[in-house]
Order: sequence, then C-alpha cells, then structure tokens
Amino acid sequence: MGRKSMGLPDGVEARGEAVRIRFTWNGQRRSEPTPHKPTAKGLASAGSLCARVKEMIKLGVMTDDMYAQMFPNSNYNLDRKTPTFGEFSQTWLNSRDIVKETRDNYLAILNGVWMPALSSRRIDDITSADIRKIVASIEWDSPGIRRNAMDKLSSVLATAVMDGHMSRNPCKSMPRAKLPKRQVDPFERDEAERIIASMYEALIGRTQIYAAYFEFCFFTGMRPGEVRALKWSEVSEEKKRVHVCRQIVKGQLVERIKTKTVRDVLLNDRALHAIEVARSMASDGAEFVFTTAKGPGSWIASDSTTKKYFMASLVRLGIRRRRQYDCRHTYATMCLMANMNTAFIANQLGHSVQMLLSTYAKWINSTSDWAELSKL
Repeated sequence: MGRKSMGLPDGVEARGEAVRIRFTWNGQRRSEPTPHKPTAKGLASAGSLCARVKEMIKLGVMTDDMYAQMFPNSNYNLDRKTPTFGEFSQTWLNSRDIVKETRDNYLAILNGVWMPALSSRRIDDITSADIRKIVASIEWDSPGIRRNAMDKLSSVLATAVMDGHMSRNPCKSMPRAKLPKRQVDPFERDEAERIIASMYEALIGRTQIYAAYFEFCFFTGMRPGEVRALKWSEVSEEKKRVHVCRQIVKGQLVERIKTKTVRDVLLNDRALHAIEVARSMASDGAEFVFTTAKGPGSWIASDSTTKKYFMASLVRLGIRRRRQYDCRHTYATMCLMANMNTAFIANQLGHSVQMLLSTYAKWINSTSDWAELSKL
C-alpha cells in the first residue's frame, strides 16, 4: 500500500512513534527526524515542514547553519557547521597537552558546571548574560572553586575566538573574582632546628628517614611532592646539587614539576647531611631517596605519612601547628633574612623573581628596615 493510500503527506514517513521527512538537498537524498508524533495533527505539521524545506531549497535560501537549526538531531555532518559548546569543549580538551590528573579536573568542571546548561548550545550563541545566570544559579562551595570554573570556561571560549567560531569571549566582561591570599607562615630557624633534632632523637629504625626528609625540606625549600619523587640518579653529592624534574601528585609520579621547568637545587651542608643519612639507610637497588620500603620502585605516595611524624613532633615540642609546606617557606625566609641574592633564591625555589617578591615581601622588607631607619 503506497503513502497516498495511507494518508501520509508527500515526503513524510512514520517509523514507530517517530516521524521523518524526506527531500533532496545538494544532490543528496535526505531523511531527517522531526519533533512530531504520528498523529493526524503531527503528520500534517510534518507535511507543512517538509513543504517549507523544499521551498527554501528551491529558492536557494537554505544554508548550512539554517539546516543545523532546523534539524539539530541530524546525523548529517555540515562542513561549515558552528560547533555546539559540548562539541568544541571536547575538541579543546583533547588538544590539551596535560597529565591525566589535570585532564580529569578539567573534565569534572566542564561536566559538573557548564555542560548541563550549555552542551547543546551553539558556541557562538553563548552570551555574558547566559554565563551570569548559570553562575548565579549555583551554590558554590568556595570562591576559589567558582573562579576555577570560570577560568576553564574562559579558556574554552578564548580558543573558540581564536578558531573563528566567536567574535569575542563573553567571559571578558565578567571580572575575575579576587581571593584572599593564603598567608605565608614559616617556622623560626630555632623551631626548625628543634623539630629536626626531635625527630632524629625520637624516631628509630627505618622511620628515621623522616627526620632526614624534613631536614632536607627545611634546607632546600623544595616542594614536598618534589622531595618524595627525588631519585638517587638525580643526586650529585660531589657537585652538591640535585636535579628536580618530577613530582608526586595524588600518589602518582608525574614526570614534570609545577612550573613545568626543571631546575638544579644546590645543597648546603644541612641538606647534604640529610642525603648522607638517607644514603646510609638505602637498601640495595633503591631508586628513591626518601623511602622506608626496601627494593626499587617504592616511594612515599601520600603526604599523610610524613604529616603523621611532623605533627607528632610539633605536639611533642609545643610548637604551633603549621603545614608541612611551611618548611619550604621557612627556607625562603631564612635565605632572605641572610640577605642572599633574590634571583638565586627564586631559582632554588623554582619561582620567578616577581613571585618571590610578592610572596615574601614582608621578609624582604624586614631585612632592610633597621638599616634604613639608621640613616635617619
């Protein structure tokens, strides 16, 4: 039985609960889904849509973008179709040269914050007002999380602008949230010495490696993840330096460091002493410098392990609780108080000089305050 005898309008076909329309465009037969149901009213509407499409094609006014708007669920790949936010975000993410942990973080932000509202939107249709509405509708856990989400969205849209899909980045009209900067809270030199001595005295057996670990942290300023990832092959006791080229992130070795720039850190006598202690405790074939495990391929995966011994020492000595990361700040401030060259300190820490000056301005000033006052 033909279509006419079934009462279907020309170019309309019903497939189960779906209704499609058929026509020829650019020399190809097309069959596209419609939002209509196979009822009398739905079939009539589909027939009207089909007639309108054929008339637009006949008049030569059907464009790629118009086709995409009329048939958003089409399988037809338009050569010049403007991508949706979801499509472009996936392309953007795939093109990034980043480690798995960073990729997972980006993906979680995109899927958790922006995809629910923007995934099917053409990327050039997204406006600043749209973004403001989304931001206002979310109960953010902290200003930092909100800013991080905005930064990722801005990166995606900035790339879309460079690729010619958008004329401007709608995030540019939205000011970047300012966050209170975490205060640097270093230990006094005397406190650092007491912590190290207490650990060497209290820890026995293989756990004494943690005393050497913190002596090394206090007197090199290396990041905790960099110290835990340090291998014997990167230690030169003769040249008094170590090569910093990897870190541990969430228990996994990552073959890069935070600033993505490898560096050599020069070792003072105290750092060399820590290396000597670690060397005396190292088992045959040990790969990593600071580890309690025997054999190759073992590292301290979590900072909770070192934290346990560190906090126990602070409690034992009655020293105010601070983070392990403050060992790094302690090294930086000790160097500054000793009037060492700022460029040298910045290189040791893996900072830019500008970052060093902004982070430790208080201690830089304090080294010269009394000298300046004496000029009066």
